[in-house]
Amino acid sequence: MEKKNKYAWVIATISIVAALTAAVTAFLVVREKKKKDDAELEEYLDCSIL
Repeated sequence: MEKKNKYAWVIATISIVAALTAAVTAFLVVREKKKKDDAELEEYLDCSIL
């Protein structure tokens, strides 16, 4: 029983780390996309004014 409990903790820890990594990666990707979209919009507005 002790060995199963140890494996459960290892699997739970790995799962938590994987979930946190996925969340951080998703946040960074969304932030980069927003930056890119804002830059494109600013460029478009600058060009349309001229």
